[in-house]
Amino acid sequence: MDNPLKYFSELTDPRVERNREHLLEEILLIAIAAVLSGAESWNDIALYGEDKREWLKTFLTLPGGIPSHDTFNRVFAALDPEEMERGFVAWVSSIAKLTAGEVVAIDGKTLCGACEAGKKKLVHMVSAWAEGNGLVLGQRKVDEKSNEITAIPKLLAALELVGAVVTIDAMGCQRAIAEKIIDKKADYILAVKENQQLLLADIKDSFQMLAADAVDQQVDCGHGRVETRHCSVLADLSLLEKASEWASLKGLVRIEAERYHKASGKTETEIRYYITSLAPDPARLNRCIRQHWGIENKLHWVLDVGFSEDLDRKRAGHAAQNFSLLNRIALNLLKQEQSLKRGVKGKRLKAAWNHAYLLKLLGV
Repeated sequence: MDNPLKYFSELTDPRVERNREHLLEEILLIAIAAVLSGAESWNDIALYGEDKREWLKTFLTLPGGIPSHDTFNRVFAALDPEEMERGFVAWVSSIAKLTAGEVVAIDGKTLCGACEAGKKKLVHMVSAWAEGNGLVLGQRKVDEKSNEITAIPKLLAALELVGAVVTIDAMGCQRAIAEKIIDKKADYILAVKENQQLLLADIKDSFQMLAADAVDQQVDCGHGRVETRHCSVLADLSLLEKASEWASLKGLVRIEAERYHKASGKTETEIRYYITSLAPDPARLNRCIRQHWGIENKLHWVLDVGFSEDLDRKRAGHAAQNFSLLNRIALNLLKQEQSLKRGVKGKRLKAAWNHAYLLKLLGV
């Protein structure tokens, strides 16, 4: 497995040179090793380092011993998050090979326990998830006085997306974002809701007045429910007032979802609409839209439950943003390791107990 640390070798060290008791690359390695082993805070990382000091000394120099939790906090709060994210994207690009048509889901997540000092707004991150690879491709922080609309293009610009299908919720349904995806030689499926009122009205009118070109039905069972999804597609864009303003727009999509809950006997229905640059193939579009939710179930849920990302309160500087990147590095390393047939929790336990397995994860 490719060692991620070499992709962070050009990070700018934010510390004054005379105050550098610890090597930056060793601070990074201890932090990643600790998070892989279950650490969820700076205190955890420092305690891990102290308990593993003798073992760490077998391959690290540790000129100033093990950094304190305050040192870990200060360093990661000061590290340039854009440099960190560039290193992360470069590393992921070396291990993730997107297949033609692979779904790359983009969605935001608020770090509920994190708030930058002197600011009331919580830290909100936008991530890209490659469903086929099962990897986080990159992340971008939403600026305090902005929203996902400005963060998504910056994230897209950093990624290699040739041949991928990018799926984004309604916040990302913007002409500039669609154009950016096409410029990256990828395709898009964008959810349409009330934030695009005229477009939504035109799509609803299209499905009321025109016969669908094709329909696909898929049924999923699990988690105590049965979900049936009917996907209808239209290639006729004549009723869209400004169809030409959407880059490479080829089709309209309607998903009619029905969920039957076995325990309660209740049935829920929902209708969702999308625009796409893909040819109007209902079976493929139905699958791609379903796969978008992998970013919720396999990334956001795992970060909250497996890594307790929302519980720890990291407020200094860029600490929350950079710790979230540590979590994503750890998650990618754990996802890439296939010899142990366990979930994330089981792999983290083995990493804490077994030095050889931890080194294998790190690629050291």
